[in-house]
Amino acid sequence: MRGRRQGGKGITWGEHFRKNGFSSTRVGKIFHMRVPGDIIAGTDGADVAACWSAKYNMPGKEAHTPGNYACLNLNKFTTKLEGRQSTKMPFRMFVTVDYVGDGSDQPDWKAATKSIELLKEFKKDDKPFFLATGLVRPHYPNVAPEQYFARYPYKEMPLPYVPSDDWDDMPKSAVSHSNSKQYGIDKYPDNQKRMWAGYLATVTFMDEQVGRILKTLKELGLDRETAVFFTSDHGYLLGEHHFWQKGNLREEVTRVPLIMKVPTSQPGSSSSIVELIDLFPTACEATGLTIPKGVEGKSLFPVLENPKTTVKEAAFSFVSKGTSMRTSQWAYMKYGDGSEELYDMKKDSKQFVNLAQSAGHAKVLASLRNQFKNARK
Repeated sequence: MRGRRQGGKGITWGEHFRKNGFSSTRVGKIFHMRVPGDIIAGTDGADVAACWSAKYNMPGKEAHTPGNYACLNLNKFTTKLEGRQSTKMPFRMFVTVDYVGDGSDQPDWKAATKSIELLKEFKKDDKPFFLATGLVRPHYPNVAPEQYFARYPYKEMPLPYVPSDDWDDMPKSAVSHSNSKQYGIDKYPDNQKRMWAGYLATVTFMDEQVGRILKTLKELGLDRETAVFFTSDHGYLLGEHHFWQKGNLREEVTRVPLIMKVPTSQPGSSSSIVELIDLFPTACEATGLTIPKGVEGKSLFPVLENPKTTVKEAAFSFVSKGTSMRTSQWAYMKYGDGSEELYDMKKDSKQFVNLAQSAGHAKVLASLRNQFKNARK
């Protein structure tokens, strides 16, 4: 929201737009919220009030939704409301709930409904607007009506392939604490499949809410003059490398979806390296606003105009233990203890062979180290 890789006091996207005649409205989770804590409580989390001219939180019962509850690493299944893993509890990330309903009680349905109401108001006002809708699913707990789970029978879910020696060439800092053995879900392969089913069910539910918003945008005729960005703050591990969740530098975590629709651009797809910090300056260019000082991202308009264009050579991601640099071919990770990983993403997209100790890749590693050092200055 500041177009900066690691925070700072730069102006936020919403503040900048408000200063230039736009309304700026938040629906749901944009700045950090505790999920499920702030969702259950309906509180703001780490929101920045100055970013918004109006804000709306979308509460929900989350793991306490009446229905078929499962805590999959504990192999616990119940319909009782008592004893469920929830806010700040150690196994909340392995919870799914499927239930009888249409989904209208869920935070994401409420967020889409509110966004639709706002779009109709914006249409009447005929003033420029910035609307940020934050959908929480597929963040745990994976809660959705039973019909969404029915689309993904758990027995049909394939589990990711993991070599038996997968961790042998990983430095200690690269091995996630959130792994199958640590949480005990290694004992329950079917429950790992249930995790996939729950994840896909909630992705589908969330996707339908996005569709409701886009349908309204088109029905109102606003799609012809509105830029739409769809993305996520991070990816997610579901047993790849026997790891779960986020908090590390694996490709499944650092790579996110990004779909942009700008009225002046033509349909296309691009493999250009970009970063989330690039969205703020892209929105500025789309609306004719200046890009504020302190923004570290680059406008992606050149890519929108020509998908083969490159605007930067690398994307950076950060966790407490280290930093990754992703180029078109290489994934390089540098940890605080000095250890490294290097993967050839064209030959080894699943990151099974760490080349950081390979003599045959010494020149590549030296070049990437230099690029990493210079980019981080």
